[in-house]
Amino acid sequence: MELRELETFRAVVESGGMNRAATRLNRAQSSITARIRQLESSLGVPLFEHEGRGLRLTAAGDVLVGYTDRLLALADETRAAVRRDKVCGRLRLGTMESVASSRLPRPLAGFHQRHPEISVELQTAHSRELLSRLQAGVLDVAIVSDDVDDQRFASVPWHVEELVLVAAAGDAVHDPRRMVGGTLLVLGGNGCAYRRRFEQWLQNLRVVPARELEFASYHAILTAAASGVGVGLIPRSVLDIYAQRDAVSVHKVPARLARVRTAVVTLRGRHVPALTRLVDCLRDDLACSRQHNRKSKAARTH
Repeated sequence: MELRELETFRAVVESGGMNRAATRLNRAQSSITARIRQLESSLGVPLFEHEGRGLRLTAAGDVLVGYTDRLLALADETRAAVRRDKVCGRLRLGTMESVASSRLPRPLAGFHQRHPEISVELQTAHSRELLSRLQAGVLDVAIVSDDVDDQRFASVPWHVEELVLVAAAGDAVHDPRRMVGGTLLVLGGNGCAYRRRFEQWLQNLRVVPARELEFASYHAILTAAASGVGVGLIPRSVLDIYAQRDAVSVHKVPARLARVRTAVVTLRGRHVPALTRLVDCLRDDLACSRQHNRKSKAARTH
C-alpha cells in the first residue's frame, strides 16, 4: 500500500468515478484503474463495486476512507516537519553526577538554544544504574564512564576524564602508603566506576584504610577533603569549578588509574529523533574543548 495509491483512491471517492478522478489528477484513466487494482491487490479485498454506470464503495472501501484521510494527513505533517528540520518531544537523559555538574551544563545550554521545542529530562546516577535504566527503557540516552562492552548498546566516545587525589592543603598524599589507616572519601553506592578504581588501586598496593565515608556529590567530597577529613579521588573537571580550590592539595595518580573515558550510550536499534541533535551538540562541545586545550598548551610553550 503506497501513498500514491491512497491519493488515487481518495480522488476516485471524492470525484465519484474513475474518469473524473483522471481529469482531476491529470492522468490517463488506465493509470487510475491500475492504481486502484494495485491497492485492492495489496489489501486483498475489493474497494468498489459497479452500480449502473457508476461505482459504489464496498464495506471495506468505506472503512478505508477514514484511514486514508488520516494517513495522508500524517504524510503531509511528516513532510512539513522534515522540511522545517524541527524535532519536538521529550528526551530522557541520564548522566553521572560529576558530568552533570562540570561537563554537561555548557553543551546542554547550547542544545536548548538550538532546539527549544525539545524538552530534556535529566537524571543522575552511577554508570551501572544508568545502563540498567537505559535497558529498561526509562532513559533514551546515558553518559557513562569506562568502556561499554555490551552488544545491546551503541556508544559514541566523549571526554577523557583525568582523576586526581585531593586532600587538605599541605597534606602530602602522593605516596599512597600514607593512606594506611586513613579515611577514604567516596561517592555513595557501589556502582560508581571511579570508586571501584580507587578501591582496586589501594587493594593492589595492599593499602588498607581505616574507614570509608560516603557522600552524595563530589563537591561534598571536596569540602570534606579541604577540612582534613580524608582523601578522595575525583575528576579534575569537577575540581576546576570548585570555588575553594586553594583549600585542597592535588596529587596525580598513575595514568592507568587517572584516565577514564566517558561515552554517550544508547540502546542499539532504538531511534529517538531528538537524540541525533543532542549527540551533535556534545560532539561540538568536545571539539571546542580540544581546540581550547591546544591553544592553552601552545600559549604555555611560548
